[in-house]
Amino acid sequence: MSQSDTPNIQAISTEVSQLRQELQLRDQLVQQLSQELFRLVKGNTSFIPQRSETQCDLSQLEALREQLQAVEQQVTFYQEQITSRDSEIYQLRQSVQELTDRSRMLEQVVQELPQIYRRKFEERMTPVRDKVAMLQRENRQLQAELQSVSYRLALKTRHASHSGIDLPNFSSSISGQSSISAPQNA
Repeated sequence: MSQSDTPNIQAISTEVSQLRQELQLRDQLVQQLSQELFRLVKGNTSFIPQRSETQCDLSQLEALREQLQAVEQQVTFYQEQITSRDSEIYQLRQSVQELTDRSRMLEQVVQELPQIYRRKFEERMTPVRDKVAMLQRENRQLQAELQSVSYRLALKTRHASHSGIDLPNFSSSISGQSSISAPQNA
């Protein structure tokens, strides 16, 4: 929910409370009017309107009926508006609750992300570490073999330096791992 929705909710809430106050005031007026009419009619049995007053009273009564009908229409209109606003408020409260729940869930996910990334990184790094360790072992083995070959070559060159050039004789373990072709002198 954005910040611009909060003033709208407050404005709607204010308007709903004003409409309820007006409705209560009109209900009170209608109740007072009906009580006054009831008191006048019931309490005064000798009250018989004169013919000239009857015509005036009838027109006043008709005017009062029209006013009462207008007030009843307004009350119905306001009640419909209140019902509509109440339903809007209910929907807004539900959406606020849903958004609050979603926000909490997202906050929890954001808090868990570093641990998830660390775990995934560790899972991905394990094969890389294994491969690096294997390559280091293989590198040490190859260096040891290279030193061995260099040592034998140095020994052969010392013994055979006066008889001519001898090419080194590689062992079968080295030739199995890599095939190096020696240049041939013609």
